Amino acid sequence: MNNARRIPEPGRPMKLAAALILTTALVLSGPADAKHKAKKVRIRAADQVAATNLKDFLPPAITPANTWDLDLSDGGRVVVQLRPDKAPKMVERIRALTAQGFYNGLNFHRVIDGFMAQGGDPKGTGEGGSTLPDVPAEFNDLPHVRGSVAAARANDVNSANSQFYIMFMPNLKLDNHYTVFGRVVSGMQYVDAIQRGEPPANPTRIVRAIMGDDPNVNTPPPALPPVAPAVQAPATLPSGAMGQSAIPPQGTPQGTPQ
Repeated sequence: MNNARRIPEPGRPMKLAAALILTTALVLSGPADAKHKAKKVRIRAADQVAATNLKDFLPPAITPANTWDLDLSDGGRVVVQLRPDKAPKMVERIRALTAQGFYNGLNFHRVIDGFMAQGGDPKGTGEGGSTLPDVPAEFNDLPHVRGSVAAARANDVNSANSQFYIMFMPNLKLDNHYTVFGRVVSGMQYVDAIQRGEPPANPTRIVRAIMGDDPNVNTPPPALPPVAPAVQAPATLPSGAMGQSAIPPQGTPQGTPQ
């Protein structure tokens, strides 16, 4: 009888243990992987639902067809993303007047530091507009934040026409009182440089307004004729009610609809 003690082969017990661990892992991994995959599917489905629900809150993609480009006399181009999904009638008015060349050469006639810059009046007084009918109010959920572009109007909520304003700073008190139809997406530094005053002594002018999908959008704008002297608004008009299309000065209630 051979009672010799044998020394185990090096690594054999470890090989057996490793095999046992691997076998156990393979046995257990199936259900765990299935649960993990099911969880991933549930998360993916939830993400899709969330993305669908967010569509109503997200702005449309910025494309040449929905951008309004303003080349200013102070230099630089201001690009406005129009929102026909929120204010289709006012956006259509902007398109129509831009196609006519209506805005070319017009001044920013009312510019209040820390508030807004207003333009789009051929008279340069705040009393003018286009020959087209007034645009009915399209109040929406777009806020008056920095860079917002909205339609100026008189006390009648349905009196918007050609005039517009660009916000320097947020003023949420104007929300649901004026139609916001876009927002500056490029060139806000040029908006900040618009000459201040009511009217400014040397007003900033719109050299050219052009739609982003116009074939001539990348050609240089034509030179402007000399600037006419600024015209003061009639003294009989109360503050915040400058003619047919105006918005009240910051902190001033006159002209704000009830």
